[in-house]
Amino acid sequence: MSAPSLQAFQDQVSELLLRHRSLLDVLSKNGQSSASVNRAVAKAVTDCGCIELHATKQSFEPEVNLEEAKGVARTHVHGELCENCREIISTELGRNLFYMSALCNLLDINMDEVVQKESQKCSTLGLFNLS
Repeated sequence: MSAPSLQAFQDQVSELLLRHRSLLDVLSKNGQSSASVNRAVAKAVTDCGCIELHATKQSFEPEVNLEEAKGVARTHVHGELCENCREIISTELGRNLFYMSALCNLLDINMDEVVQKESQKCSTLGLFNLS
């Protein structure tokens, strides 16, 4: 079974969204779902311990070019998500996508177009897209 397009997902969300038709409701649920993603990741570190966070300052030498700097940059994450944490975080990310899609629907924004424009921007700016 192939994955549905963003437009198909957006259409599905539009059909399912009954309670949260208000823009303010969707904005608050989107923020709440984003916080839930962050919390699930934090719990993978603090409660489960399947991943560890070793954050330090990113050090870049002035003589290193951008491509080399990309190879030196660290994620600060050590370990791998266990199946339970992976499932929880995936679920929270899915809920976050649901409310992002709902927000797009209420504002008449096509998610496929948003992804396409952002991808084009990344292609055009390359490493200078420092977002």
